[in-house]
Amino acid sequence: MPIENEITATSNSLVKETAKLAQKKYRTETGLFLVEGQKSVEEAFLQPEIEFINIFVLKEKAHKYPQIGNKIITNEAVLKKISTTQTAPEIVAVARQIKFKPEDIQSKNKIILLENIKDSGNLGTIIRTCCALDVEAIILAGETVDIYNPKTIRSAVGNMFKIPFLEVQSVEDAKKILPQHKFYATVVPQNGTKSIKDIKINEKSVILFGSEAFGLSENAIRICDENITIPISQNVESLNLSTAVTICVWELFK
Repeated sequence: MPIENEITATSNSLVKETAKLAQKKYRTETGLFLVEGQKSVEEAFLQPEIEFINIFVLKEKAHKYPQIGNKIITNEAVLKKISTTQTAPEIVAVARQIKFKPEDIQSKNKIILLENIKDSGNLGTIIRTCCALDVEAIILAGETVDIYNPKTIRSAVGNMFKIPFLEVQSVEDAKKILPQHKFYATVVPQNGTKSIKDIKINEKSVILFGSEAFGLSENAIRICDENITIPISQNVESLNLSTAVTICVWELFK
């Protein structure tokens, strides 16, 4: 397919608009997001639901992407301008955000919900883990970091395009969307809390995780059907969130 454009000036208007997508404000306004690096772009390109708007490729590397037509051939200066990484990748794409609906996840059995998660790298790692361990959907509740944050995309290493995710205002909204599912709140050990070693999930289920700093909100815990915990040594106060998700998913959904 013929090359349609070449841009080498960082002052180009399209380059400037693309660079703005590093900010959540502009991602929200435009409904677009950045996909940076060979692995992420190639994984996204395999997903038919992903609509690419522009794909910038380093001129010297353009031959590596014969499957991608209508590339914008460019230089390292432009790629550095539009990329959010310290070292500019050889390819950066602009794609349209996918908007999943409640009906996209209602038939799923193995779901995790993340409430008020702030760390974009953690979120990306969790997405990657969920894909590896066959979690079927992810719900983002409350003030959770933007899933289209460039760091989240990079940390997921192309896997965020393989799993449906739904953004909701609160855990109550998730409960309304999934009335047939049983909700499990992950909490610190306390009286009446079951160890994940002592339960087995064999039904439509949602496992809830809160932020590392504050955990799940009291309201989220209140509306859950059961509280569960990971038994850990008394010498350690807590686990990294992505580690906790991995342990719970492996133990409960296997």
